[in-house]
Amino acid sequence: MNIVKIFFISLFLNIFIFISLSVSEIIKKIEINGNKRISSETILMFSKTNVGQNLKNTQINQILKDLYKSNFFNNISINFENNILLINVEEAPLIKDIKITGVKAKKYKDLIYKDMILKTRSSFNEILLLNEIKNIKLKLKKKGFYFAKVEPYMETFEDNLISIDFKINLGDKAKIRKISFIGDKIFKDKKLRSLIISEEYKFWKFISGKKFLQEDLIKIDERLLKNFYLNKGFYNVRINSSFAKLIDENEFELIFNIDPSDKIFFGDLKFILPSDFNEENYINLNKLLKELKNKPYSIYSIEKILDEINLITTTEEFKSVNAYTEENIVSNKLNIDFIINETEKIYIERINLFGNNITRESVIRNQLEIDEGDPYNEILAKKSENNLKNLNFFKSVKTNLTEGKNKNFKILNYEFEEKATGEITAGAGAGTEGGTLFFGVKENNYLGKGLGVNAEMTISAESLKGNFSITNPNYKNSDKSVFLDIKAEETDKLKDFGYKTSKTGFAMGTSFEYLDDLYFGLSASSFIEKMETDSTASDNQKKHAGNYWDTFLRLNFDYDKRNQKYKTTDGFRSIYRSDVPLISETNTLTNSYDYRSFNEFYENNVTSFSILLSNANSITGEDVKLSERLFIPSKKLRGFVNGKIGPKDGDDFIGGNYLAVINAQTNVPKIFENSQNLDAIIFLDAGSIWGVDYNSSLDDGGKLRSSIGFGIDWFTPIGPLNFTLSQAITKEDTDKKETFRFNLGTTF
Repeated sequence: MNIVKIFFISLFLNIFIFISLSVSEIIKKIEINGNKRISSETILMFSKTNVGQNLKNTQINQILKDLYKSNFFNNISINFENNILLINVEEAPLIKDIKITGVKAKKYKDLIYKDMILKTRSSFNEILLLNEIKNIKLKLKKKGFYFAKVEPYMETFEDNLISIDFKINLGDKAKIRKISFIGDKIFKDKKLRSLIISEEYKFWKFISGKKFLQEDLIKIDERLLKNFYLNKGFYNVRINSSFAKLIDENEFELIFNIDPSDKIFFGDLKFILPSDFNEENYINLNKLLKELKNKPYSIYSIEKILDEINLITTTEEFKSVNAYTEENIVSNKLNIDFIINETEKIYIERINLFGNNITRESVIRNQLEIDEGDPYNEILAKKSENNLKNLNFFKSVKTNLTEGKNKNFKILNYEFEEKATGEITAGAGAGTEGGTLFFGVKENNYLGKGLGVNAEMTISAESLKGNFSITNPNYKNSDKSVFLDIKAEETDKLKDFGYKTSKTGFAMGTSFEYLDDLYFGLSASSFIEKMETDSTASDNQKKHAGNYWDTFLRLNFDYDKRNQKYKTTDGFRSIYRSDVPLISETNTLTNSYDYRSFNEFYENNVTSFSILLSNANSITGEDVKLSERLFIPSKKLRGFVNGKIGPKDGDDFIGGNYLAVINAQTNVPKIFENSQNLDAIIFLDAGSIWGVDYNSSLDDGGKLRSSIGFGIDWFTPIGPLNFTLSQAITKEDTDKKETFRFNLGTTF
């Protein structure tokens, strides 16, 4: 009986409460108190209420939430009695101004001010203030200031105004004391470290900013590492995490955790085309797909295939299309279908560019493969985006399509976030041949015009070289590079050879891709040269002393089939160069051919083979100047002292009119398999230099020189060190041998 009573009482109370909450009353009047700056109409708008509206008690909380969400008020109370809605508000202060103190560098101030949560002439809010402090610390952290302190100071004024001063103590930048790679990384730390941008802190690195812990750089490092593994066949590679471990007051260990997974090989590769496409246009591509079968997966190969598809589709088919891939892994084989779809024909009404505050619009539009009024082609739109990213002017490039004014018309929008494009570099080297100092300043987007400007100076024991160059990589949207170089150099060989030369002048020209991967260069150079001799010089050297003015036309053919320009592992490069005299006292014609091939015969191995052929002769029968005579580069013929082989005039090595060199080199990863910073190489060099045009009685020194040797590349705490031990196999009696050679380099 008691249970029944309790049940009915509970039921009655719940029904009563429900009815009382559900009953709504009509708002007959709304009174708003406490507002001075914000109008009653604005408050009513945010509250979403009006006179004559039915109001339930349950809606009052929602009104409070809506009013607080506006961030206009510090305190709000609401009362609804006798059909009168009473709203009492306490307005939040209005921000008069926002200051940043303690930060001197304009670039960091601009970074903090950009996209601030709190804004001048907006309402102040304590929660927004806390979020702003977190936001500022995050921005500074990305730039390496992991220990920055941010303290807000507020000053109140009449009319409920407030001024905010963020006092910031940046502290020291976080330094990278050590870079580590963990996981089943397969490759040595030395190899992986050479791929990334971040570098370890050393006290002499006073210029480089790469020694600081910066999130933006770490993200680039992760991408570089992932692309490297993808090009090596590790399709499922994961850079699981990159994190920094504090090991000292402001020094971190940067750790990359790498999981390469299994190596994947190309399986069946095929095209799926629309029925009305001409398959004959894709015959060469089908051959390429067959050649790739059973080879290790590589994003380089995939990109090459997609580029060819783009070219064929847009030049032969003239369709609105997009291309994508469907991939399926069976065991360790990756089967890929390259699918071409014809899309609905739409047109580009307009192309908008946003965020390019420095880079000029013409520079950006020169990179676009699609223009206003063209049919929209997703392939070309994506290629345009990649072209813009490859400029390396922008931190990010985003694209999106919006509706146009008319049917079947779209607006293509590009959004950019620009980044710094200049850099200062300095370095030093020491070795068997002496020391070298280097200093350079470079800007890749001068005045936002896309121009490359580079100034550099190199000092060694025998020479001083300076160079200033300006390059326009896409002159007047012609896909042709145009450059101007101004050079000055002095070479002092008085001690060893009895002469000194100085050259000052300029070169200007153009280069462009003439055929697929075949680049043609045409340039003209004009130099004033002064040659001095001393009493130790030979009669021939003294005969060449004086001033010269020479103008040459250079032809350059560069056929580049390397898989990558840096750390090449596969492919070849073939270069032919000819310097034709236009104005010259000696009329020396110089020709050279340089070929180098690369192969990866097994994991972690790179084997290279190279040939260098060159000749220098006067087309009018004159004697070639001393500075125009040929010498075998020291790196091409190890085991011999640089410049101390070949024809001699008395005690002087005078170089030759002809040279030929062959090199073969391979690394042996098994020798230092467990050492992360050491690599071993073996090599065989062979070459000859001959020809004395000014005196046929001299021995032309044409005997073959050859050497075999062993070398070590060691990544030391100072910088990369390499040394070789060489044994001459064949030589002339007058040649100077060099069994041991080393080179050590570092940057500042």
